[in-house]
Amino acid sequence: MADWRSASVDMRFLGIDEYLAVLNVLVDHIGGLVDLIGLCQGGWLSLLYAGRFPAKVRKLVMAGAPIDVAARQSGLSAIAEATPLTTFQSLVNLGDGRVLGRNLAKFWGNDADANAIRESLQTLQPIGSAEFERLEAVFRDWNSWTIDLPGTYYLEVVEKLYKRNELASGSFVALGQKIDLSQLRLPMYLLAGSADEVVAPEQLLAVERLTGTQPEYLRHAVAPCNHLGLFMGKRTLEEYWPGIVRWMSEIDQKGLGGGATSLR
Repeated sequence: MADWRSASVDMRFLGIDEYLAVLNVLVDHIGGLVDLIGLCQGGWLSLLYAGRFPAKVRKLVMAGAPIDVAARQSGLSAIAEATPLTTFQSLVNLGDGRVLGRNLAKFWGNDADANAIRESLQTLQPIGSAEFERLEAVFRDWNSWTIDLPGTYYLEVVEKLYKRNELASGSFVALGQKIDLSQLRLPMYLLAGSADEVVAPEQLLAVERLTGTQPEYLRHAVAPCNHLGLFMGKRTLEEYWPGIVRWMSEIDQKGLGGGATSLR
Protein backbone atom coordinates (compact mmCIF):
# COMPACT_ATOMS: atom_id res chain seq x y z
CA MET A 1 0.00 0.00 0.00
CA ALA A 2 1.39 3.35 -1.03
CA ASP A 3 0.33 6.17 1.28
CA TRP A 4 1.05 9.88 1.25
CA ARG A 5 4.18 10.89 3.13
CA SER A 6 4.19 14.30 4.77
CA ALA A 7 6.47 16.53 2.72
CA SER A 8 9.68 17.74 4.31
CA VAL A 9 11.29 21.00 3.22
CA ASP A 10 13.50 19.26 0.65
CA MET A 11 10.38 17.75 -0.99
CA ARG A 12 8.74 21.10 -1.69
CA PHE A 13 9.54 21.04 -5.43
CA LEU A 14 8.18 17.54 -6.09
CA GLY A 15 5.42 17.49 -8.68
CA ILE A 16 2.98 14.98 -10.16
CA ASP A 17 5.67 13.54 -12.45
CA GLU A 18 7.89 12.75 -9.47
CA TYR A 19 5.05 10.88 -7.74
CA LEU A 20 4.35 8.93 -10.94
CA ALA A 21 8.04 8.09 -11.30
CA VAL A 22 8.27 6.79 -7.73
CA LEU A 23 5.15 4.69 -8.27
CA ASN A 24 6.68 3.32 -11.47
CA VAL A 25 9.81 2.26 -9.60
CA LEU A 26 7.61 0.46 -7.06
CA VAL A 27 5.62 -1.30 -9.78
CA ASP A 28 8.79 -2.45 -11.52
CA HIS A 29 10.15 -3.67 -8.19
CA ILE A 30 7.02 -5.76 -7.62
CA GLY A 31 7.23 -7.10 -11.17
CA GLY A 32 4.54 -8.33 -13.51
CA LEU A 33 1.15 -6.68 -13.75
CA VAL A 34 -0.37 -4.83 -10.80
CA ASP A 35 -3.89 -3.98 -9.73
CA LEU A 36 -4.30 -0.37 -8.64
CA ILE A 37 -6.92 0.65 -6.09
CA GLY A 38 -7.09 4.43 -5.87
CA LEU A 39 -9.06 6.30 -3.24
CA CYS A 40 -9.90 9.97 -3.83
CA GLN A 41 -6.70 11.72 -5.01
CA GLY A 42 -5.08 8.31 -5.39
CA GLY A 43 -7.81 7.49 -7.90
CA TRP A 44 -6.89 10.06 -10.52
CA LEU A 45 -3.20 9.35 -9.92
CA SER A 46 -3.85 5.64 -10.54
CA LEU A 47 -5.76 6.42 -13.72
CA LEU A 48 -2.99 8.75 -14.86
CA TYR A 49 -0.40 6.05 -14.18
CA ALA A 50 -2.45 3.46 -16.07
CA GLY A 51 -2.78 5.87 -18.99
CA ARG A 52 0.99 6.40 -19.02
CA PHE A 53 1.95 2.75 -18.48
CA PRO A 54 -1.04 0.66 -19.63
CA ALA A 55 1.04 -2.49 -20.11
CA LYS A 56 1.93 -2.54 -16.41
CA VAL A 57 -1.61 -2.40 -14.98
CA ARG A 58 -3.96 -5.37 -14.95
CA LYS A 59 -7.02 -3.89 -13.30
CA LEU A 60 -8.08 -0.56 -11.86
CA VAL A 61 -10.45 0.38 -9.03
CA MET A 62 -11.28 4.02 -8.28
CA ALA A 63 -13.40 5.30 -5.39
CA GLY A 64 -14.47 8.92 -4.96
CA ALA A 65 -11.89 10.14 -7.49
CA PRO A 66 -12.24 13.47 -9.35
CA ILE A 67 -11.67 12.67 -13.04
CA ASP A 68 -13.92 15.10 -14.94
CA VAL A 69 -14.71 18.07 -12.71
CA ALA A 70 -16.86 19.61 -15.48
CA ALA A 71 -19.31 16.69 -15.37
CA ARG A 72 -20.96 18.17 -12.29
CA GLN A 73 -19.81 20.59 -9.64
CA SER A 74 -19.07 19.45 -6.11
CA GLY A 75 -18.41 21.58 -3.08
CA LEU A 76 -14.65 21.20 -3.58
CA SER A 77 -14.59 21.80 -7.34
CA ALA A 78 -16.80 24.90 -6.90
CA ILE A 79 -14.31 26.35 -4.44
CA ALA A 80 -11.39 25.53 -6.74
CA GLU A 81 -13.11 27.18 -9.69
CA ALA A 82 -14.06 30.34 -7.81
CA THR A 83 -10.76 30.82 -6.03
CA PRO A 84 -7.97 32.68 -7.89
CA LEU A 85 -4.77 30.70 -8.40
CA THR A 86 -2.92 33.43 -6.52
CA THR A 87 -4.79 32.41 -3.37
CA PHE A 88 -3.50 28.87 -3.65
CA GLN A 89 -0.03 30.24 -4.35
CA SER A 90 -0.24 32.27 -1.12
CA LEU A 91 -0.83 29.05 0.83
CA VAL A 92 2.36 27.67 -0.68
CA ASN A 93 4.26 30.85 0.15
CA LEU A 94 2.93 30.70 3.71
CA GLY A 95 4.54 27.29 4.09
CA ASP A 96 7.82 28.28 2.42
CA GLY A 97 7.19 26.07 -0.60
CA ARG A 98 4.90 23.57 1.05
CA VAL A 99 1.20 23.54 1.86
CA LEU A 100 1.00 22.87 5.58
CA GLY A 101 -1.74 20.51 6.61
CA ARG A 102 -2.77 22.59 9.58
CA ASN A 103 -3.45 25.54 7.25
CA LEU A 104 -5.74 23.44 5.07
CA ALA A 105 -7.53 21.60 7.86
CA LYS A 106 -10.12 24.34 8.35
CA PHE A 107 -11.31 23.93 4.76
CA TRP A 108 -12.00 20.23 5.35
CA GLY A 109 -14.36 20.57 8.29
CA ASN A 110 -12.02 19.19 10.93
CA ASP A 111 -14.49 20.48 13.49
CA ALA A 112 -17.09 17.90 12.37
CA ASP A 113 -19.95 17.54 14.82
CA ALA A 114 -21.24 14.27 16.20
CA ASN A 115 -23.99 13.96 13.57
CA ALA A 116 -21.49 14.33 10.71
CA ILE A 117 -19.19 11.77 12.31
CA ARG A 118 -22.07 9.32 12.75
CA GLU A 119 -23.01 9.80 9.09
CA SER A 120 -19.46 9.18 7.86
CA LEU A 121 -18.97 6.08 10.02
CA GLN A 122 -22.49 4.82 9.24
CA THR A 123 -22.78 3.54 12.78
CA LEU A 124 -26.07 2.57 14.37
CA GLN A 125 -24.77 3.51 17.81
CA PRO A 126 -26.78 6.45 19.20
CA ILE A 127 -25.00 9.71 19.87
CA GLY A 128 -24.11 9.91 23.55
CA SER A 129 -23.75 6.16 24.01
CA ALA A 130 -20.49 4.78 25.36
CA GLU A 131 -19.74 2.95 22.10
CA PHE A 132 -20.37 6.04 19.97
CA GLU A 133 -18.16 8.14 22.23
CA ARG A 134 -15.39 5.58 21.73
CA LEU A 135 -15.83 5.72 17.93
CA GLU A 136 -16.02 9.50 17.99
CA ALA A 137 -12.74 9.72 19.91
CA VAL A 138 -11.01 7.43 17.40
CA PHE A 139 -12.40 9.49 14.48
CA ARG A 140 -11.36 12.83 15.98
CA ASP A 141 -7.88 11.51 16.65
CA TRP A 142 -7.58 10.37 13.02
CA ASN A 143 -9.13 13.58 11.70
CA SER A 144 -6.68 15.77 13.61
CA TRP A 145 -3.72 14.16 11.85
CA THR A 146 -2.64 16.23 8.84
CA ILE A 147 0.18 16.03 6.32
CA ASP A 148 2.14 18.68 4.48
CA LEU A 149 2.17 18.70 0.67
CA PRO A 150 4.86 19.80 -1.78
CA GLY A 151 3.85 23.20 -3.10
CA THR A 152 4.66 22.26 -6.68
CA TYR A 153 2.45 19.16 -6.54
CA TYR A 154 -0.38 21.06 -4.87
CA LEU A 155 -0.42 23.84 -7.45
CA GLU A 156 -0.23 21.36 -10.32
CA VAL A 157 -3.27 19.51 -8.98
CA VAL A 158 -5.24 22.74 -8.60
CA GLU A 159 -4.33 24.02 -12.03
CA LYS A 160 -4.25 20.84 -14.13
CA LEU A 161 -7.17 18.94 -12.60
CA TYR A 162 -9.46 21.59 -11.17
CA LYS A 163 -8.78 24.72 -13.21
CA ARG A 164 -8.11 23.22 -16.65
CA ASN A 165 -9.65 19.74 -16.30
CA GLU A 166 -6.74 18.36 -18.31
CA LEU A 167 -7.23 14.68 -17.52
CA ALA A 168 -10.76 14.68 -18.96
CA SER A 169 -9.92 16.95 -21.89
CA GLY A 170 -6.97 14.84 -23.02
CA SER A 171 -4.37 17.56 -22.58
CA PHE A 172 -2.63 16.19 -19.47
CA VAL A 173 1.07 15.51 -20.09
CA ALA A 174 2.57 12.92 -17.73
CA LEU A 175 6.29 12.08 -17.82
CA GLY A 176 6.58 13.65 -21.27
CA GLN A 177 3.58 11.95 -22.85
CA LYS A 178 0.07 13.29 -23.46
CA ILE A 179 -2.48 11.00 -21.84
CA ASP A 180 -5.31 9.86 -24.11
CA LEU A 181 -7.82 8.04 -21.91
CA SER A 182 -9.72 6.80 -24.96
CA GLN A 183 -6.78 4.46 -25.64
CA LEU A 184 -7.06 2.88 -22.19
CA ARG A 185 -8.84 -0.48 -22.21
CA LEU A 186 -8.30 -1.86 -18.73
CA PRO A 187 -11.05 -3.51 -16.66
CA MET A 188 -12.28 -0.91 -14.19
CA TYR A 189 -14.56 -0.67 -11.18
CA LEU A 190 -15.86 2.73 -10.07
CA LEU A 191 -17.31 3.39 -6.61
CA ALA A 192 -19.04 6.73 -6.03
CA GLY A 193 -20.95 8.19 -3.09
CA SER A 194 -24.43 9.56 -3.76
CA ALA A 195 -23.95 12.29 -1.14
CA ASP A 196 -20.25 12.89 -1.79
CA GLU A 197 -19.63 16.57 -1.14
CA VAL A 198 -16.00 16.38 -2.29
CA VAL A 199 -16.34 14.43 -5.55
CA ALA A 200 -19.70 14.43 -7.31
CA PRO A 201 -20.54 10.91 -8.61
CA GLU A 202 -20.60 12.22 -12.19
CA GLN A 203 -16.98 13.36 -11.87
CA LEU A 204 -15.92 9.74 -11.39
CA LEU A 205 -18.49 7.98 -13.58
CA ALA A 206 -17.30 10.08 -16.52
CA VAL A 207 -14.54 7.46 -16.79
CA GLU A 208 -17.04 5.21 -18.54
CA ARG A 209 -17.27 7.56 -21.53
CA LEU A 210 -13.70 8.87 -21.44
CA THR A 211 -11.87 5.53 -21.62
CA GLY A 212 -11.86 2.89 -24.32
CA THR A 213 -12.72 0.05 -21.96
CA GLN A 214 -15.52 -2.13 -23.33
CA PRO A 215 -18.79 -2.04 -21.33
CA GLU A 216 -18.47 -5.67 -20.25
CA TYR A 217 -15.23 -4.81 -18.46
CA LEU A 218 -16.66 -1.78 -16.68
CA ARG A 219 -18.46 -1.92 -13.34
CA HIS A 220 -19.75 0.86 -11.16
CA ALA A 221 -21.71 1.30 -7.97
CA VAL A 222 -23.12 4.35 -6.21
CA ALA A 223 -23.21 3.88 -2.45
CA PRO A 224 -25.61 5.93 -0.29
CA CYS A 225 -22.90 7.79 1.59
CA ASN A 226 -20.74 10.90 1.77
CA HIS A 227 -17.06 11.07 0.78
CA LEU A 228 -15.56 9.63 3.95
CA GLY A 229 -18.28 7.00 4.04
CA LEU A 230 -16.76 5.47 0.90
CA PHE A 231 -13.66 4.49 2.84
CA MET A 232 -14.74 4.15 6.46
CA GLY A 233 -18.51 3.77 6.46
CA LYS A 234 -19.59 0.49 8.09
CA ARG A 235 -22.33 -0.20 5.55
CA THR A 236 -20.13 0.63 2.57
CA LEU A 237 -17.31 -1.56 3.85
CA GLU A 238 -19.67 -4.47 4.43
CA GLU A 239 -21.88 -4.18 1.34
CA TYR A 240 -19.74 -2.73 -1.46
CA TRP A 241 -16.06 -3.48 -0.98
CA PRO A 242 -16.50 -7.28 -0.76
CA GLY A 243 -18.17 -7.11 -4.18
CA ILE A 244 -15.19 -5.20 -5.54
CA VAL A 245 -12.86 -7.89 -4.22
CA ARG A 246 -14.99 -10.59 -5.87
CA TRP A 247 -14.90 -8.66 -9.14
CA MET A 248 -11.13 -8.47 -8.96
CA SER A 249 -10.96 -12.22 -8.32
CA GLU A 250 -13.03 -13.09 -11.39
CA ILE A 251 -10.19 -12.41 -13.79
CA ASP A 252 -7.78 -14.34 -11.56
CA GLN A 253 -9.96 -17.40 -12.09
CA LYS A 254 -9.38 -17.05 -15.84
CA GLY A 255 -5.66 -17.36 -15.26
CA LEU A 256 -4.61 -13.73 -15.32
CA GLY A 257 -2.45 -13.17 -12.29
CA GLY A 258 -1.60 -9.89 -10.61
CA GLY A 259 -1.07 -8.09 -7.35
CA ALA A 260 -2.90 -5.19 -5.78
CA THR A 261 -1.46 -1.83 -4.86
CA SER A 262 -3.63 0.72 -3.05
CA LEU A 263 -3.16 4.46 -3.39
CA ARG A 264 -4.99 6.86 -1.14
